[in-house]
Amino acid sequence: MSSEARPFPCVFGVTGHRQDQLRYLFLDPYDVAVLGEQLGLYVSQARSFGPNTSLIVFTRPRPVQTLDAYYRKMWLTLDQLARLDKNPWPSEIPEQIDHPMWEFSFAGEPIFVVCTTPAHVMRQSRRSSAFMLTFQPRWVFEKILGTEKAANAAFAEVRKRLIPYDSASPSPLLGRYGATDGREYLQYFLHDDNNASSGCPFAKLAQNKTPPIANKEQAA
Repeated sequence: MSSEARPFPCVFGVTGHRQDQLRYLFLDPYDVAVLGEQLGLYVSQARSFGPNTSLIVFTRPRPVQTLDAYYRKMWLTLDQLARLDKNPWPSEIPEQIDHPMWEFSFAGEPIFVVCTTPAHVMRQSRRSSAFMLTFQPRWVFEKILGTEKAANAAFAEVRKRLIPYDSASPSPLLGRYGATDGREYLQYFLHDDNNASSGCPFAKLAQNKTPPIANKEQAA
């Protein structure tokens, strides 16, 4: 992340790393209840860490699975977190996932989520040595991208860095929050192939109906 020769595409994450604003959680074993406790604690303190903060969750390296298996693990994790959340869903955030204003939320805070895995090959910006999750409060983007000029400059810089960093071209799913043709949830997990999109296995999180995800032990 600190490389000058091959700069990491997420300029917000790089700045947060350099300014010691990132916080880290090593989750072993993979226990979503523990993740929920720590995520709630992070959310309660996040604004004191700085304007480029994120919570980065590391897990123990294990045999590499398929991208689809990691995709299911991410969504099952988010659903379980929503079930554990003691706070009401933010009134300004739609509960319907397929909505341009939807964002994952926890402890009353809208949060952008990024999943990286060891199964990513072409998209190196989403590759990690183990299954990882990054939780970035929505207000981080609102502070940095407060004007159209600032937003244009930031997105242009990210795209400029993505092109040489990844073997795959920038995903067409990347876009701005609230755009009528954009969806946040599609950006949480990007496949190596720009033609591949798994959508979302849920219409809403934390519903009474059993989640339609195979192999629940992927998140256990």
